[in-house]
Amino acid sequence: MDLEVSPALTIPERELGWRFSRSSGPGGQHVNTSDSRVELFWNITESMVLSADQRMLLLTRLEHRLVAGVVTVAASEQRSQLRNRESALRKLADLVIAGLEPEAPARRPTKPTRGSARRHLAVKQQRSATKRNRQRPPAE
Repeated sequence: MDLEVSPALTIPERELGWRFSRSSGPGGQHVNTSDSRVELFWNITESMVLSADQRMLLLTRLEHRLVAGVVTVAASEQRSQLRNRESALRKLADLVIAGLEPEAPARRPTKPTRGSARRHLAVKQQRSATKRNRQRPPAE
């Protein structure tokens, strides 16, 4: 089953690897016999569906999650291995989409307006007066 990340990018099933293990979550007596925890891994460095630009973008943005160019996603929220497989596929797709998103435009630094600075100081003076009024009067 191929993973459609976007209309322009589909990761073929042959590039995806699966590993299954016992989940630590709910499941009753069934939990000790089934491998419902799913790990999905994808080698970004050897993927044939990515352009060179996409590959470099993913390698730099996801470097904290990569081990030797392989990104791994785990899912064990559901009791069923099938549902955990679907969840892992969704997580990987979301991760790739976030990694390939264009960067947000840089923020233009601005100064606070004169009116906002005046209001800010007025609030500080009011707060100061409130706290000053709470103090014990000076002894004579």
